[in-house]
Amino acid sequence: MGTMLARLDVETRPYHASADGLWRDLMEGSATPATYMHHLVRVYGFEAPLEAALAYTPGLSRVIDVRSRVRSGLIVRDLLGLGISAGKIAELPQSMIAPFANVAEALGWMYVSERATNLHEPVRRDLVARFPQLAGATSYLAAGGQARWNELGDVLEPYVQTRELQQQVASGARDAFRGALEWFRGREAVARGA
Repeated sequence: MGTMLARLDVETRPYHASADGLWRDLMEGSATPATYMHHLVRVYGFEAPLEAALAYTPGLSRVIDVRSRVRSGLIVRDLLGLGISAGKIAELPQSMIAPFANVAEALGWMYVSERATNLHEPVRRDLVARFPQLAGATSYLAAGGQARWNELGDVLEPYVQTRELQQQVASGARDAFRGALEWFRGREAVARGA
């Protein structure tokens, strides 16, 4: 793991348990296919606007291939496979995420989104083992991976050459965790540190 990824892990540690819990909850015995579907709906409502904000952030595509990191279409495919109509998917609520002020802030948000993918494969294996009928609706979970995480680390290292850029990336990551937790758990949960 690169130095900046390790630093981000340290600086955002207070958010990790709550953020990881969003995925670990799916591996509990009480989780059902309906629980998974509801979770994907919430993920789509956060990931789709985040991807749009990243796409419209000036200069980000010169630092990292933003288009190759788009996964919201995979969530749509999974939701269709779970029986949600295209019309209903188009009406799903979405978080409000504006394009970022600079590349450093955007990379901080990307760190949070990519960090979550480290849990996707164990969640996918667990869900498919318990509910084999979900096997065809886990393309989003299968799309993460170590290669994407390593690529982000490879981009961060040469980019964050100054203390100011390091602080901007870390600030963006903290904002992203707060934004994600507010979206998934509610404003009150963020206020009490959940």
